[in-house]
Amino acid sequence: MKLPATAILTACTAFAQVPAIDFNQQKTEILNHFRTLVQMDTTPPAGNETKAVEYMKKLLEAEGIPCQVFAMDPNRANLVARLKGNGSKRPLLILAHTDVVPVQREKWPVDPFGAVMKDGYIWGRGTTDDKPHVTATLMTMLLLKRSGAKLDRDVIFLAEAAEEADMTGVGINFMVAQHFQEIEAEFAITEGGSATLDNGRVTYVNIGTAEKVPARARLVSNGTSGHGSVPRLDNALIHLGAAVEKVGTWETPMRLNDTTRTYFEKLAQMSPPEKAARYKALLNPATSPAAQQYLRENEPSLWSMLRTSVVPTMMKAGVGLNVIPSEAEAILDIRAVPDENIPAFFDEMRKRINDPAVKVEPLPMMRPASPASPLTTEAYKALERVARRMYPTATILPSMSTGASDMAQLRAKGIPSYGIGPAALSSDRLNYGAHSDVERLQESSLYPFVEFFYNAVAELAVTAPPPTAAPARR
Repeated sequence: MKLPATAILTACTAFAQVPAIDFNQQKTEILNHFRTLVQMDTTPPAGNETKAVEYMKKLLEAEGIPCQVFAMDPNRANLVARLKGNGSKRPLLILAHTDVVPVQREKWPVDPFGAVMKDGYIWGRGTTDDKPHVTATLMTMLLLKRSGAKLDRDVIFLAEAAEEADMTGVGINFMVAQHFQEIEAEFAITEGGSATLDNGRVTYVNIGTAEKVPARARLVSNGTSGHGSVPRLDNALIHLGAAVEKVGTWETPMRLNDTTRTYFEKLAQMSPPEKAARYKALLNPATSPAAQQYLRENEPSLWSMLRTSVVPTMMKAGVGLNVIPSEAEAILDIRAVPDENIPAFFDEMRKRINDPAVKVEPLPMMRPASPASPLTTEAYKALERVARRMYPTATILPSMSTGASDMAQLRAKGIPSYGIGPAALSSDRLNYGAHSDVERLQESSLYPFVEFFYNAVAELAVTAPPPTAAPARR
């Protein structure tokens, strides 16, 4: 479809209003902030996220950006900074979490909090999860302020604590429950997306629009204790083992939503013929079972995107080699599709186990069920446009994370939320990505990610001029 000249002129003029930033000149500052943040040990339970908050608060306030600090625990503070707009549009929330998962130092070839630069990478805990986003949100606020950009909407920056395991409720749960008015927005942008590097160029950009819901459970089996020399039919371990096998091999029904259907449709359009045929087969009821089985065996992350998954992760039983335990338990990591009826799912699980000696005990849910964010919003379209401009040969896909993020709490409050991430090789994401034994990020991926984040925010928030009238014909 050919756009009218006035539409093209308006679109180009609006983009021209985004303050031009020479990102080559920003590299030193970006790298310094990133390395400083990585060097802060913000692992639980102490967290020490307040160190990161104090560092960023000083930087922001020095530029004239007002900040507020909210903390249930003085060591685990949350920071809110706001750039005011003219109020013609509702605010935009950009957020990132300052905590990181623990480390096993013996597995690291370098200091995990050294932000060591080696082989073209920056090594350290948090280099992929989530300090690139902390750096990008911080730099976006600083650059918008320095550029003198006029904003249609407030831009709110939330640096949040305890995303990795907010068991104490000091992070996003605290902010939503007690300070929601400080972060309420029309849209949110944060982690939860990705980009894939292949032969030095970005080939895929995944924009996170949905995520599965953690709905964990405990299986508990009871029997009669006794001496290990006397076999018993009511051995708790035997009953538990059978139950774990049943749920661990359970092929739950495939459930597509707008995000996952679009994801596989687009994959089918641009993949090599063999893969394209497989992705198309998923959407055909006659051929879907075989295609699903292939994914289960060869691409389990894609198989997980199609359904609610059940994965046994922990077992506990027994006190001695020659003692039959009276109780045994297993933990199930269940990741539900967004619209799953969780109570009904647990009822179905009990039917599948079909053993009165085994109880299914749901564990407390730390994140609410939340709907997928629409693919039709101004925010999603802006992210698509920026991705196309920066990576014109890349395929842009909406994606549903099989993990969890604090977008769940925001989506549950009616804020469409979208995830993006720095580009990485598939092998790096597998071996050195979020929660891996060792984390690292290519230095060359850090700078364009900050640029992507800034451009997306500027496109959504910077005031566009009124449309220019087409010249009269003579």
